[in-house]
Amino acid sequence: MSYYDSDARSTSARMSAASIDAGLRAHMQRVYAYMGGGLVLTGLVAYAAAASGFYQAIAETGLIWVVILAPLGFVLALSFGIQRMSAGTAAVLFWIYAATMGLSLGSIFLVYTGTSIARVFFITAATFGLMSIYGYTTRSDLSGFGSFLLMGLIGIVIASLVNLFIGSSALQFAISVIGVIVFVGLTAYDTQRIKQMYLESDTLEISGKKAVLGSLALYLDFINLFMLLLQLFGQRRQS
Repeated sequence: MSYYDSDARSTSARMSAASIDAGLRAHMQRVYAYMGGGLVLTGLVAYAAAASGFYQAIAETGLIWVVILAPLGFVLALSFGIQRMSAGTAAVLFWIYAATMGLSLGSIFLVYTGTSIARVFFITAATFGLMSIYGYTTRSDLSGFGSFLLMGLIGIVIASLVNLFIGSSALQFAISVIGVIVFVGLTAYDTQRIKQMYLESDTLEISGKKAVLGSLALYLDFINLFMLLLQLFGQRRQS
């Protein structure tokens, strides 16, 4: 093989790598755009529901359970049914889910002061940002932490259900602390997983679906981290 053949192959490899990097950056930007838009929509709906008195009105009826459980239904529909829907339908469901989640979170503006909500939000954003950057840039394989984080998440859910009946403040504090650790880890893990799922050969349809699923995972990490930090550091309104 001549020097010129070797140089041509090297140049072609660099161009291919640059193309993949550009495609990956565009894909991740799309994921973060969906996620960021979803968070903005959730926050606006939550504030409007509390300020208008709408949340208080439905809280006194059985509809509150529909509001609380509806987000879970959308998550299940997107997670298990996305293969049977178009990327456009998946995106619409994501926006509806974000709005419904906002309605279910309207109570935080009634329980916590606006200043503490804003403070915890910025703490969450900074923590999430750092861990997501780590997950994107690290050369370490984080897949081994997946099962550990999943077990931690299941433990948090079970402990939270138990605490609904016993109402222990000490247990709630422990749940919040452990939960923060779990979702900080999940932020890095999910970011790396989303990055690894990207394929340059994906069609626009498949890429769109992956972007919605990726944004849903990071959105859930952010929301759960925010709520757990709010329980730890949020300042409650004086009754």
